[in-house]
Amino acid sequence: MPDTFCLLYSYMGMYCGGVARAATTSDAYNAVAEPRRRDILSFLAMEERPVGDIVLNFRMQQPSVSKHLRVLLDVGLVNVRRDGRRMLYRTNAEALRPLHEWTGTFQQYWQAQLLRIKERAEEKAQRRNLRGRFYFGGRPPW
Repeated sequence: MPDTFCLLYSYMGMYCGGVARAATTSDAYNAVAEPRRRDILSFLAMEERPVGDIVLNFRMQQPSVSKHLRVLLDVGLVNVRRDGRRMLYRTNAEALRPLHEWTGTFQQYWQAQLLRIKERAEEKAQRRNLRGRFYFGGRPPW
């Protein structure tokens, strides 16, 4: 019998229990794989905020927010400073630069895909308009 087990989920792909996953704290890419962390980064992008503001905005429990902030802090995606008794967090935009540059490599691909979708939609609308131009009432012939 093999040492690992694999489960196949049609909505998730394959999960192998014996294969180690990278820790979410290992690098910025793994840290932003969590949607809540991406939301927190966006929320902190414009101004410094204390944990309490994040808790209220996302309606999350404080320990959960603190855990997400710790992961983001450990990989350098947020900065923190003390203001009296409060800790204020803010997105570290410079640390996001490598992520931005990497995702930018796919921008040309997605622009081409969206252009193809737009062209097909316009062709379909044009065909529909041409058919409607020669239709004079009653039931349509198509």
